[in-house]
Amino acid sequence: MKSRVKKIILKTKKQVFGDMLGNNTSLFQGEGFEFTELREYVYGDDVRKIDWKTTAKLGKPYIRIYQEERELNVTTAVMMGGSTYFGTVRQKSEVMSELVASIGFSAMKNGDLFSNIIFADRLYEMSRPNKKFFSIESIITKMESFELLNKKSDYKLFVDTLFKRLKRKSFLFIISDFVGEVDLTLLSKKHDVVALIVRDKFEENPKELGYIRIRDMESSQTFEGDIGQKELDTYTKALAQNDEKLYAHFKKNSIRFTKIYTDEEPFLKLIRLFGRR
Repeated sequence: MKSRVKKIILKTKKQVFGDMLGNNTSLFQGEGFEFTELREYVYGDDVRKIDWKTTAKLGKPYIRIYQEERELNVTTAVMMGGSTYFGTVRQKSEVMSELVASIGFSAMKNGDLFSNIIFADRLYEMSRPNKKFFSIESIITKMESFELLNKKSDYKLFVDTLFKRLKRKSFLFIISDFVGEVDLTLLSKKHDVVALIVRDKFEENPKELGYIRIRDMESSQTFEGDIGQKELDTYTKALAQNDEKLYAHFKKNSIRFTKIYTDEEPFLKLIRLFGRR
């Protein structure tokens, strides 16, 4: 396990500090703003910045001037239910670890605060926001040693916990396979939410398996019997409906998202998502 953690840390650190080209110091940039002063309205100013109370009091329009905050509060929240204990190329949980490390190193390279949350049926870990590089190794070690089996993904409790625990507006990356009922509406109103969907291609395009014995990694229930084309068609249709509803939900709430498969390079997918190359 230690060698896997070391491999993830070395790989992602090299990608962020060695392979990121151009003048961008991070995958993402600050979107928070701090109020500095009031100024009389000038033709061409954004009317959305008009301070209506001051305008009414003084009898002429004034706008609020903001200064962009340099420091972001970057948080990765990882849903590590039993379903992430799967992968034909590598486990989904390992891809999640790489995503967390890449985002963490990128945040610290930009001088931002970074923290990570591990969740499944309840909150298991919530690191304190900091700018220390050694904390990323500690976070990845906890993720890689986390016992995934028999952990049910409770998305409602997940969202409720994040909404209550994250007091400061954050650049919030939610990392999960997103299979099930997910509602991020509340979080998207409070934070800048990015959804990272981690899947294995076999999940979405399974082949006929014949007579097998399988186990649900979240409930530990087992099934033994034939899995033919009819059963696979029912399954793939249900997953497609899940994703169609999920994407519509993301778009409605202005949530950026991308899907990363276990045979893809997580760092490259992050770069494409944020248009850095």
